[in-house]
Amino acid sequence: MSTSSESDPRLDPAATSDESLLKSHEALLGDQPDERAHYRLTPIGLLFLFSGLILFAGTYLNRYSGHYSSAIYDENIKPGGAEAGPVKVDMVALGKKQFQAVCITCHQATGLGQPGVYPPLAGSEWVNGPADRVIRIVLYGLKGAVHIDGKEFNAAAMPVFGQVSGSAYNWSDEKIAAVLSYVRHEWNNGADPVTADEVAAVHKAVGDRKEETEADLESVK
Repeated sequence: MSTSSESDPRLDPAATSDESLLKSHEALLGDQPDERAHYRLTPIGLLFLFSGLILFAGTYLNRYSGHYSSAIYDENIKPGGAEAGPVKVDMVALGKKQFQAVCITCHQATGLGQPGVYPPLAGSEWVNGPADRVIRIVLYGLKGAVHIDGKEFNAAAMPVFGQVSGSAYNWSDEKIAAVLSYVRHEWNNGADPVTADEVAAVHKAVGDRKEETEADLESVK
């Protein structure tokens, strides 16, 4: 019995004492860095960034909000509280855009047209004559021969521009008035501008009809 007890490894004395274990643990603990006192800059930087943005937004709103008045951003109110009137349209400028978009193809930028094909507008007795004539030409179109300064033009018909049957363009009275005002002003023409009311009056008086002829227009005084 005594022999087995002496050879049992479970009964061997511990190779390491408690004192040596404590010293080993203290040594290991002493090597661990103290992270609790270390601060990272990224969260602090973000905190200051967002705080600055909030401050800027509050300052901006305080300065430019207009105290959230419904009248601050009303584009129809003039300074001082007066209601803005309707914007006046430059009929000649509008007519120039219409002319350059469509009419320039035939009558050319010079207003001289093409000999024997498209009649000139510059210095034309038709352009500088009664407003009702040129209104009817653009409103209803023109077919057949027409004579300008003694020269005949009979190769092409004038399209129908007004809001009438067979119109290829369906222009409003304002557009017709604008392009005629431009034509009667440009190339040293000296005729008065045409208003949308004048175009509407001709349209109402004549009604819906086919293209005009030179004979039809000569009856207009």
